[in-house]
Amino acid sequence: MHESLEPIYEKVVARNPGEVEFHQAVREVLDSIGVVMGKHPEYAHAKIIERTCEPERQIIFRVPWQDDRGEVHINRGFRVEFNSALGPYKGGLRFHPSVYQGIVKFLGFEQVFKNALTGLPIGGGKGGSDFDPKGRSDQEIMAFCQSFMTELHRHLGEYTDVPAGDIGVGGREIGYLFGQYKRLTNRYESGVLTGKGWAFGGSHIRTEATGYGNAFFVREMLAARDDSFSGKRTVVSGSGNVAIYTMQKVRELDGHVVACSDSEGYVLDEQGVDVELVKQIKERERGRLAEYADRRPSGKFVANRQVWEVPCEVALPSATQNEITGKEAEVLVRNGCVAVGEGANMPTTPEGVRVFREAGVAFGPGKAANAGGVATSALEMQQNASRDSWSHEFTEQRLREIMVSVHDRCYSTAEEYGLPGDYTAGANIAGFTRVAEAMLSLGLI
Repeated sequence: MHESLEPIYEKVVARNPGEVEFHQAVREVLDSIGVVMGKHPEYAHAKIIERTCEPERQIIFRVPWQDDRGEVHINRGFRVEFNSALGPYKGGLRFHPSVYQGIVKFLGFEQVFKNALTGLPIGGGKGGSDFDPKGRSDQEIMAFCQSFMTELHRHLGEYTDVPAGDIGVGGREIGYLFGQYKRLTNRYESGVLTGKGWAFGGSHIRTEATGYGNAFFVREMLAARDDSFSGKRTVVSGSGNVAIYTMQKVRELDGHVVACSDSEGYVLDEQGVDVELVKQIKERERGRLAEYADRRPSGKFVANRQVWEVPCEVALPSATQNEITGKEAEVLVRNGCVAVGEGANMPTTPEGVRVFREAGVAFGPGKAANAGGVATSALEMQQNASRDSWSHEFTEQRLREIMVSVHDRCYSTAEEYGLPGDYTAGANIAGFTRVAEAMLSLGLI
């Protein structure tokens, strides 16, 4: 980190004690943008960095709800509206027991620069709750979502703040949330939530977008090295929405996906992971990945082990933050990995990133590689605003174009600042400078 930025980072840590994920996200950006400050002294004068590290608004609220047995539960809800210099706050809602203020702030901070990289007019925000949807009935999830939206709705609007889904929040949850918003406001304001079902204002491929986008981004990284997915052994962590559609698109791009995982272990299938079977088990039956091996003879389930021990040429972490440490990164490099695309948010620790960089691995950071989800959310907003709907083919083509432009923006920015091939620096600098220029233009607000 440039010495002029160290005091800023220390102040962020002091003002946000215990929020280690947020500290990590801020440091990762500050490590990259020292070279920018020398070229743009006006950023320091206007204290752009300090302002981007402080959310515009943080909302914490109580979420009371009743389960099927009549027992009352109290969860905590969050929404961090981080930066609106480029447009309305945009970012998902996460329902998971690990959610607390630090997680939401880390995600919201990353979202600001990710959204800027898309080139679309959207700011950054994030939200969620420590509610755990696993094992809950549809009725219980509806009860929770309605209580959650009863408080959150007053802070939302298609020109103010537009949430989407994230871990634990899929089409079912978005439907319940939107229904309650409509009920409370008496407005059919389609653009206030994205990730909606196709029948009520949703966009084609929104479900697939993050996974598809990650595959498109990695394809561009490989192409920049005169390479491709063709025949490459690929390993994907996770088996949820992002992982499933990452695997699907990698197969279409001629990659060979041999493993995926969940919290209990991983499946290895040398014949190629059957994505439809994973989808059946995880999306429709809401079961465990261990069942895959019971239904497919070529599949082997390895319990309580990490998928990164499987030799591969392409690694696509698509589960959660900090799942690849320096140790896992060293194993991947030793086993011949040449490209990594982060489908999840910050799944690689700083030490892991260092290992990949020093080994010459093409590394796509999450704020670039997984930008396809929010990009397609913005496309859904466009369709809602114009009372229009686009075909699957047209929407996927727009997503592909956006991901190519995100890649090119990261690649060219890294070159411009003397850091060729460093996609992390390119993404951070390109995202930060776009936000900084907008903040300067808007004045001290």
